[in-house]
Amino acid sequence: MSGPLQGFTVLDFTRVLSGPYCTMQLADMGARVIKVEHPVKGDDTRAWGPPFVHGESAYFLSINRNKESLTLDLKNPQAIRVLEPLLAKADVLVENFRPGTMSRLALGYEQLSDRFPRLVYCSISGFGQTGPRHREPGYDAVVQAEGGLMSITGSAEGEPFRLGVAISDIVSGMFAAQGVAFALLARERTGRGQSVDIGMLDATAALLTYQAGIYFATGTTPARMGNRHPTIVPYETFQAADGDFVVAVGNDEQWRRFCAVLRQEGLADDDRFTTNRLRLANYDTLRPMLGEILRSRTRAEWVVELKKAGVPCGSVRDVAEVLQDPQLDARGMIQQVEHAVAGAVRVTGVPIKLSDTPGAVRTAPPALGQHTQSILEADAGLLAHEIEELRAARVV
Repeated sequence: MSGPLQGFTVLDFTRVLSGPYCTMQLADMGARVIKVEHPVKGDDTRAWGPPFVHGESAYFLSINRNKESLTLDLKNPQAIRVLEPLLAKADVLVENFRPGTMSRLALGYEQLSDRFPRLVYCSISGFGQTGPRHREPGYDAVVQAEGGLMSITGSAEGEPFRLGVAISDIVSGMFAAQGVAFALLARERTGRGQSVDIGMLDATAALLTYQAGIYFATGTTPARMGNRHPTIVPYETFQAADGDFVVAVGNDEQWRRFCAVLRQEGLADDDRFTTNRLRLANYDTLRPMLGEILRSRTRAEWVVELKKAGVPCGSVRDVAEVLQDPQLDARGMIQQVEHAVAGAVRVTGVPIKLSDTPGAVRTAPPALGQHTQSILEADAGLLAHEIEELRAARVV
Protein backbone atom coordinates (compact mmCIF):
# COMPACT_ATOMS: atom_id res chain seq x y z
CA MET A 1 0.00 0.00 0.00
CA SER A 2 1.18 3.53 -0.74
CA GLY A 3 2.32 5.99 1.89
CA PRO A 4 0.26 9.06 2.81
CA LEU A 5 2.50 11.41 0.80
CA GLN A 6 2.34 9.48 -2.47
CA GLY A 7 1.82 11.92 -5.33
CA PHE A 8 3.70 14.76 -3.64
CA THR A 9 7.03 15.91 -5.08
CA VAL A 10 9.80 17.37 -2.94
CA LEU A 11 12.79 19.32 -4.25
CA ASP A 12 15.54 18.67 -1.75
CA PHE A 13 18.37 21.24 -1.65
CA THR A 14 19.68 20.03 1.71
CA ARG A 15 22.90 18.43 2.80
CA VAL A 16 24.60 16.93 5.85
CA LEU A 17 21.98 15.85 8.46
CA SER A 18 19.05 18.07 9.51
CA GLY A 19 17.68 18.57 5.99
CA PRO A 20 18.34 15.06 4.66
CA TYR A 21 16.75 13.61 7.81
CA CYS A 22 13.65 15.69 7.11
CA THR A 23 13.41 14.69 3.46
CA MET A 24 14.09 11.04 4.28
CA GLN A 25 10.99 11.04 6.47
CA LEU A 26 8.95 12.59 3.66
CA ALA A 27 10.34 10.02 1.21
CA ASP A 28 9.60 7.15 3.61
CA MET A 29 5.99 8.27 3.64
CA GLY A 30 5.70 8.07 -0.13
CA ALA A 31 6.78 11.48 -1.40
CA ARG A 32 9.01 11.63 -4.45
CA VAL A 33 12.19 13.37 -3.28
CA ILE A 34 14.59 14.80 -5.86
CA LYS A 35 17.88 15.49 -4.12
CA VAL A 36 19.75 18.32 -5.85
CA GLU A 37 23.52 17.94 -5.42
CA HIS A 38 26.68 19.59 -6.66
CA PRO A 39 27.93 17.77 -9.80
CA VAL A 40 31.43 17.13 -8.41
CA LYS A 41 31.23 16.69 -4.65
CA GLY A 42 27.53 16.15 -4.00
CA ASP A 43 26.23 16.21 -0.44
CA ASP A 44 29.11 16.94 1.97
CA THR A 45 28.54 13.65 3.79
CA ARG A 46 29.43 11.60 0.70
CA ALA A 47 33.04 12.31 1.73
CA TRP A 48 32.56 11.69 5.47
CA GLY A 49 34.33 8.60 6.63
CA PRO A 50 35.60 6.05 7.15
CA PRO A 51 33.73 3.82 7.16
CA PHE A 52 32.92 3.55 3.47
CA VAL A 53 31.09 0.69 1.74
CA HIS A 54 32.75 0.17 -1.64
CA GLY A 55 33.53 3.88 -1.70
CA GLU A 56 30.10 5.02 -0.47
CA SER A 57 29.96 6.84 2.87
CA ALA A 58 28.15 4.92 5.62
CA TYR A 59 27.02 8.29 7.00
CA PHE A 60 25.39 9.28 3.70
CA LEU A 61 23.81 5.85 3.27
CA SER A 62 22.13 6.13 6.68
CA ILE A 63 19.91 9.13 5.87
CA ASN A 64 19.28 9.31 2.10
CA ARG A 65 17.22 6.27 1.14
CA ASN A 66 14.13 6.54 -1.09
CA LYS A 67 15.54 9.58 -2.93
CA GLU A 68 16.64 10.40 -6.48
CA SER A 69 19.89 12.30 -7.14
CA LEU A 70 20.03 15.16 -9.63
CA THR A 71 23.39 16.90 -10.01
CA LEU A 72 23.17 20.63 -10.68
CA ASP A 73 25.52 23.55 -10.11
CA LEU A 74 23.22 26.11 -8.53
CA LYS A 75 25.77 28.89 -9.05
CA ASN A 76 25.60 28.47 -12.82
CA PRO A 77 23.00 30.84 -14.36
CA GLN A 78 21.71 28.00 -16.53
CA ALA A 79 20.60 26.10 -13.43
CA ILE A 80 17.38 28.12 -13.27
CA ARG A 81 16.47 26.87 -16.75
CA VAL A 82 16.63 23.32 -15.43
CA LEU A 83 14.77 24.09 -12.21
CA GLU A 84 11.83 26.05 -13.65
CA PRO A 85 9.82 23.03 -14.83
CA LEU A 86 10.73 21.12 -11.66
CA LEU A 87 9.54 24.00 -9.47
CA ALA A 88 6.29 24.14 -11.42
CA LYS A 89 5.60 20.50 -10.54
CA ALA A 90 6.94 20.51 -6.99
CA ASP A 91 4.76 20.59 -3.88
CA VAL A 92 7.60 21.15 -1.41
CA LEU A 93 11.06 22.70 -1.41
CA VAL A 94 13.40 22.00 1.51
CA GLU A 95 16.74 23.79 2.04
CA ASN A 96 19.18 24.16 4.90
CA PHE A 97 21.64 26.77 3.71
CA ARG A 98 22.55 29.78 5.81
CA PRO A 99 19.77 32.44 5.59
CA GLY A 100 20.15 34.56 2.46
CA THR A 101 21.98 31.94 0.39
CA MET A 102 18.95 30.73 -1.57
CA SER A 103 17.88 34.33 -2.26
CA ARG A 104 21.30 35.05 -3.79
CA LEU A 105 20.68 32.10 -6.09
CA ALA A 106 17.27 33.55 -7.08
CA LEU A 107 15.62 30.65 -5.22
CA GLY A 108 14.44 32.37 -2.03
CA TYR A 109 10.90 32.05 -0.72
CA GLU A 110 10.04 35.66 -1.60
CA GLN A 111 11.28 35.10 -5.16
CA LEU A 112 9.32 31.89 -5.70
CA SER A 113 6.10 32.21 -3.70
CA ASP A 114 4.26 34.49 -6.15
CA ARG A 115 5.21 32.40 -9.18
CA PHE A 116 4.54 29.09 -7.44
CA PRO A 117 1.84 29.93 -4.89
CA ARG A 118 1.14 26.30 -3.93
CA LEU A 119 4.77 25.63 -3.04
CA VAL A 120 5.50 24.76 0.60
CA TYR A 121 8.96 26.20 1.25
CA CYS A 122 10.84 24.76 4.25
CA SER A 123 14.05 26.34 5.54
CA ILE A 124 16.20 24.81 8.27
CA SER A 125 18.98 26.93 9.74
CA GLY A 126 20.94 27.28 12.93
CA PHE A 127 18.98 30.16 14.40
CA GLY A 128 15.98 30.64 12.10
CA GLN A 129 15.25 33.21 9.41
CA THR A 130 14.69 36.09 11.85
CA GLY A 131 16.21 37.49 15.03
CA PRO A 132 19.58 39.04 15.85
CA ARG A 133 21.50 35.78 15.32
CA HIS A 134 19.79 34.57 12.17
CA ARG A 135 22.90 34.85 9.98
CA GLU A 136 25.06 32.65 12.23
CA PRO A 137 25.85 29.16 10.91
CA GLY A 138 24.33 26.21 12.72
CA TYR A 139 26.41 23.18 13.69
CA ASP A 140 25.00 20.46 15.89
CA ALA A 141 27.73 20.54 18.55
CA VAL A 142 27.48 24.33 18.80
CA VAL A 143 23.70 24.26 19.12
CA GLN A 144 23.76 21.46 21.71
CA ALA A 145 26.06 23.72 23.72
CA GLU A 146 24.16 26.96 23.13
CA GLY A 147 20.79 25.24 23.54
CA GLY A 148 21.50 24.07 27.09
CA LEU A 149 21.65 20.32 26.44
CA MET A 150 25.33 19.97 27.26
CA SER A 151 24.91 21.80 30.56
CA ILE A 152 22.56 19.06 31.79
CA THR A 153 24.38 16.07 30.24
CA GLY A 154 27.23 14.37 32.11
CA SER A 155 28.14 13.57 35.68
CA ALA A 156 27.60 16.16 38.38
CA GLU A 157 31.33 16.42 39.07
CA GLY A 158 32.49 16.12 35.45
CA GLU A 159 32.53 18.16 32.29
CA PRO A 160 29.47 18.74 30.08
CA PHE A 161 28.93 16.22 27.30
CA ARG A 162 27.46 16.30 23.82
CA LEU A 163 24.91 13.54 23.20
CA GLY A 164 26.15 10.47 21.32
CA VAL A 165 24.03 11.38 18.28
CA ALA A 166 23.60 14.76 16.58
CA ILE A 167 20.31 15.35 18.36
CA SER A 168 19.96 19.06 17.50
CA ASP A 169 20.28 18.23 13.79
CA ILE A 170 17.93 15.27 14.04
CA VAL A 171 15.18 16.97 16.02
CA SER A 172 15.34 19.95 13.64
CA GLY A 173 14.77 17.55 10.76
CA MET A 174 11.86 15.95 12.62
CA PHE A 175 10.22 19.32 13.32
CA ALA A 176 10.80 20.31 9.70
CA ALA A 177 8.99 17.19 8.45
CA GLN A 178 6.11 17.96 10.82
CA GLY A 179 6.03 21.54 9.58
CA VAL A 180 5.89 20.41 5.96
CA ALA A 181 3.05 17.99 6.72
CA PHE A 182 1.12 20.73 8.59
CA ALA A 183 1.63 23.18 5.71
CA LEU A 184 0.43 20.64 3.15
CA LEU A 185 -2.65 20.02 5.26
CA ALA A 186 -3.30 23.76 5.44
CA ARG A 187 -2.86 24.00 1.66
CA GLU A 188 -5.73 21.57 1.21
CA ARG A 189 -7.98 24.20 2.81
CA THR A 190 -6.44 27.42 1.51
CA GLY A 191 -4.96 26.41 -1.82
CA ARG A 192 -1.72 28.17 -0.94
CA GLY A 193 1.65 27.01 0.25
CA GLN A 194 3.62 28.85 2.90
CA SER A 195 7.03 29.24 4.49
CA VAL A 196 8.13 26.76 7.16
CA ASP A 197 10.95 28.27 9.24
CA ILE A 198 12.89 25.85 11.49
CA GLY A 199 15.71 27.09 13.72
CA MET A 200 17.97 24.49 15.33
CA LEU A 201 18.22 26.57 18.50
CA ASP A 202 14.42 26.72 18.70
CA ALA A 203 14.16 22.96 18.19
CA THR A 204 16.78 22.25 20.84
CA ALA A 205 15.20 24.62 23.35
CA ALA A 206 11.89 22.82 22.80
CA LEU A 207 13.56 19.61 24.00
CA LEU A 208 14.22 21.11 27.42
CA THR A 209 10.56 20.47 28.45
CA TYR A 210 10.53 19.70 32.20
CA GLN A 211 14.05 21.08 32.65
CA ALA A 212 12.76 24.42 31.37
CA GLY A 213 9.72 23.94 33.61
CA ILE A 214 11.99 23.54 36.64
CA TYR A 215 13.73 26.80 35.81
CA PHE A 216 10.45 28.66 35.18
CA ALA A 217 9.05 27.40 38.49
CA THR A 218 12.09 27.96 40.68
CA GLY A 219 14.38 30.43 38.96
CA THR A 220 17.22 27.94 39.51
CA THR A 221 18.99 26.52 36.49
CA PRO A 222 19.07 22.70 36.37
CA ALA A 223 22.51 21.14 36.80
CA ARG A 224 24.13 17.98 35.52
CA MET A 225 22.99 14.94 37.49
CA GLY A 226 24.58 12.08 35.61
CA ASN A 227 21.96 9.47 34.78
CA ARG A 228 19.55 10.28 37.60
CA HIS A 229 16.23 12.05 37.11
CA PRO A 230 15.69 15.47 38.70
CA THR A 231 12.24 14.64 40.09
CA ILE A 232 11.90 10.82 40.28
CA VAL A 233 13.78 8.37 42.56
CA PRO A 234 15.03 5.74 41.83
CA TYR A 235 15.19 6.49 38.11
CA GLU A 236 18.76 6.04 36.88
CA THR A 237 21.61 3.68 36.02
CA PHE A 238 22.92 1.16 38.53
CA GLN A 239 25.84 -1.24 38.42
CA ALA A 240 25.05 -4.92 38.64
CA ALA A 241 27.73 -7.57 39.19
CA ASP A 242 28.53 -7.69 35.47
CA GLY A 243 27.32 -4.49 33.87
CA ASP A 244 25.06 -1.45 33.97
CA PHE A 245 21.29 -1.38 33.82
CA VAL A 246 18.55 1.21 34.27
CA VAL A 247 15.71 1.18 36.77
CA ALA A 248 12.78 3.56 36.25
CA VAL A 249 10.51 3.45 39.32
CA GLY A 250 7.80 5.85 38.26
CA ASN A 251 5.40 5.68 41.21
CA ASP A 252 5.06 4.49 44.79
CA GLU A 253 3.40 1.18 43.89
CA GLN A 254 6.34 0.36 41.62
CA TRP A 255 8.65 1.30 44.52
CA ARG A 256 7.03 -1.33 46.73
CA ARG A 257 7.37 -3.96 44.01
CA PHE A 258 10.96 -2.93 43.42
CA CYS A 259 11.77 -3.42 47.10
CA ALA A 260 10.06 -6.81 47.09
CA VAL A 261 12.31 -7.99 44.24
CA LEU A 262 15.32 -6.74 46.18
CA ARG A 263 13.97 -8.60 49.25
CA GLN A 264 14.15 -5.30 51.09
CA GLU A 265 10.56 -4.80 52.25
CA GLY A 266 11.91 -2.74 55.11
CA LEU A 267 12.98 -0.06 52.65
CA ALA A 268 9.47 0.11 51.24
CA ASP A 269 8.09 0.87 54.71
CA ASP A 270 10.93 3.16 55.81
CA ASP A 271 9.46 6.57 56.66
CA ARG A 272 12.25 8.23 54.70
CA PHE A 273 11.36 6.50 51.43
CA THR A 274 7.62 5.72 51.32
CA THR A 275 6.79 8.43 48.74
CA ASN A 276 8.66 9.78 45.75
CA ARG A 277 8.91 13.19 47.41
CA LEU A 278 10.59 11.62 50.43
CA ARG A 279 12.89 9.49 48.29
CA LEU A 280 13.95 12.60 46.40
CA ALA A 281 14.60 14.48 49.66
CA ASN A 282 16.62 11.56 51.04
CA TYR A 283 18.37 10.58 47.82
CA ASP A 284 21.89 10.83 49.25
CA THR A 285 20.98 8.26 51.90
CA LEU A 286 19.01 5.92 49.64
CA ARG A 287 21.31 5.78 46.61
CA PRO A 288 24.31 4.08 48.29
CA MET A 289 22.02 1.53 49.90
CA LEU A 290 20.47 0.57 46.55
CA GLY A 291 23.84 0.57 44.84
CA GLU A 292 25.30 -1.97 47.25
CA ILE A 293 22.29 -4.28 46.98
CA LEU A 294 22.13 -4.19 43.18
CA ARG A 295 25.82 -5.02 42.78
CA SER A 296 25.15 -8.41 44.36
CA ARG A 297 23.63 -10.05 41.26
CA THR A 298 24.01 -9.94 37.47
CA ARG A 299 22.02 -7.46 35.45
CA ALA A 300 20.25 -10.28 33.60
CA GLU A 301 19.00 -11.68 36.90
CA TRP A 302 17.76 -8.30 38.06
CA VAL A 303 16.15 -7.42 34.72
CA VAL A 304 14.26 -10.71 34.52
CA GLU A 305 12.87 -10.43 38.05
CA LEU A 306 12.08 -6.73 37.87
CA LYS A 307 10.25 -7.08 34.57
CA LYS A 308 8.28 -10.00 35.99
CA ALA A 309 7.25 -7.73 38.87
CA GLY A 310 6.23 -4.94 36.49
CA VAL A 311 9.10 -2.61 37.37
CA PRO A 312 10.42 -0.76 34.28
CA CYS A 313 14.09 -1.57 33.68
CA GLY A 314 16.56 -2.46 30.98
CA SER A 315 20.20 -3.26 30.32
CA VAL A 316 22.56 -0.57 29.03
CA ARG A 317 23.23 -2.08 25.61
CA ASP A 318 25.73 -1.15 22.94
CA VAL A 319 24.72 -0.35 19.36
CA ALA A 320 25.44 -3.88 18.12
CA GLU A 321 23.19 -5.39 20.79
CA VAL A 322 20.38 -2.99 19.93
CA LEU A 323 20.52 -3.64 16.19
CA GLN A 324 20.41 -7.41 16.76
CA ASP A 325 17.30 -7.24 18.95
CA PRO A 326 14.55 -9.55 17.59
CA GLN A 327 12.01 -6.89 18.57
CA LEU A 328 13.45 -4.44 16.04
CA ASP A 329 13.57 -7.16 13.40
CA ALA A 330 9.93 -8.05 14.05
CA ARG A 331 8.97 -4.38 13.71
CA GLY A 332 10.74 -3.98 10.38
CA MET A 333 13.32 -1.62 11.83
CA ILE A 334 16.29 -3.29 10.10
CA GLN A 335 16.00 -3.19 6.30
CA GLN A 336 18.29 -4.24 3.46
CA VAL A 337 18.40 -2.47 0.10
CA GLU A 338 20.48 -2.93 -3.04
CA HIS A 339 22.71 0.05 -3.77
CA ALA A 340 23.91 0.78 -7.32
CA VAL A 341 27.56 0.83 -6.20
CA ALA A 342 27.80 -0.56 -2.67
CA GLY A 343 25.59 -3.59 -3.24
CA ALA A 344 23.47 -4.87 -0.36
CA VAL A 345 23.41 -2.35 2.51
CA ARG A 346 21.42 -2.31 5.71
CA VAL A 347 19.56 0.74 6.98
CA THR A 348 17.20 1.42 9.85
CA GLY A 349 13.49 1.15 9.08
CA VAL A 350 10.50 3.48 9.35
CA PRO A 351 9.57 4.14 12.99
CA ILE A 352 6.10 5.58 12.24
CA LYS A 353 3.68 2.68 11.78
CA LEU A 354 0.50 3.64 9.90
CA SER A 355 -2.17 0.94 9.63
CA ASP A 356 -3.70 1.90 6.26
CA THR A 357 -1.05 3.93 4.42
CA PRO A 358 2.29 2.76 5.83
CA GLY A 359 5.63 4.21 4.88
CA ALA A 360 8.36 1.96 3.53
CA VAL A 361 12.01 1.68 2.65
CA ARG A 362 11.65 1.27 -1.10
CA THR A 363 14.98 2.18 -2.67
CA ALA A 364 18.60 2.50 -1.65
CA PRO A 365 20.28 5.88 -1.20
CA PRO A 366 21.21 7.15 -4.67
CA ALA A 367 24.66 7.25 -6.18
CA LEU A 368 25.74 10.79 -7.05
CA GLY A 369 23.79 11.91 -10.12
CA GLN A 370 22.18 8.49 -10.55
CA HIS A 371 18.89 9.99 -11.77
CA THR A 372 20.12 13.14 -13.52
CA GLN A 373 19.45 11.87 -17.04
CA SER A 374 15.95 10.56 -16.34
CA ILE A 375 14.89 13.68 -14.39
CA LEU A 376 16.15 16.05 -17.09
CA GLU A 377 14.36 14.08 -19.77
CA ALA A 378 11.06 13.23 -18.06
CA ASP A 379 10.61 16.16 -15.66
CA ALA A 380 12.54 19.05 -17.19
CA GLY A 381 11.56 18.10 -20.75
CA LEU A 382 15.07 18.44 -22.13
CA LEU A 383 16.26 16.69 -25.26
CA ALA A 384 19.36 14.52 -25.40
CA HIS A 385 21.50 17.15 -27.11
CA GLU A 386 20.41 19.80 -24.59
CA ILE A 387 21.47 17.55 -21.73
CA GLU A 388 24.84 16.95 -23.36
CA GLU A 389 25.32 20.72 -23.70
CA LEU A 390 24.59 21.14 -19.98
CA ARG A 391 27.08 18.41 -19.15
CA ALA A 392 29.72 20.01 -21.36
CA ALA A 393 29.16 23.33 -19.58
CA ARG A 394 29.36 21.51 -16.21
CA VAL A 395 25.90 22.69 -15.22
CA VAL A 396 24.91 19.10 -14.41
